[in-house]
Amino acid sequence: MARPPTAVQRRIIDAAEPVTGRLTGTPAQLAALVKRGLAFRHPRPPHDHFLTPAGHRVREAGPPAATPAPARPEPGASGAFAARVGGEEGAGDGPARAREVHSAWQGLLELRRMTNPDGATDLPCGWERAHLVRAAALALEAAGHRPAGPEAERGGYRVRTTPQPEAVAVHEPDTGALRDCAETLRRAGWQPSEHTDPRTRERYLLASPRKV
Repeated sequence: MARPPTAVQRRIIDAAEPVTGRLTGTPAQLAALVKRGLAFRHPRPPHDHFLTPAGHRVREAGPPAATPAPARPEPGASGAFAARVGGEEGAGDGPARAREVHSAWQGLLELRRMTNPDGATDLPCGWERAHLVRAAALALEAAGHRPAGPEAERGGYRVRTTPQPEAVAVHEPDTGALRDCAETLRRAGWQPSEHTDPRTRERYLLASPRKV
């Protein structure tokens, strides 16, 4: 069994940027993470270090059960960025949130450039395929779409999982706004299609990351 990260390595991994996985640490600390396969050094200047898929899994798994875990902030709480999937309680808006969303989207585009073949930024990357709901929600929020509040009848988008392993569902009671969401996702490198729920007759989108 692989040896778990040290306490210092764990802190560096946990402090990685939420979307890009960019790491901050001393050269020796970062080199140790690279040696363990938890990070990689980008070949182009400024040669920053980023989490590998294994490093992302370590961060998302949380501390070992024997270690008391600190309380995790709720999505949208201070210090933790989370794309709004719709239905969140007490989600604040304003210039600060707009800056956070813009920064997260730019970071995601940079992650695409670094990890996609030929540096393509118009195709979703591996992180997005592993975090479908969060990735689709970020694309929508970054384009200015309004997420639904706790009461769905007031409108706004909601992004949800589906039984299909590579697709999310996007719900929006306003038909025009739903089609605007489809166009936004299409521009962001997703393949959206519009469907009707046979029971409720509600229109919704199925969206998958485009591969080519």
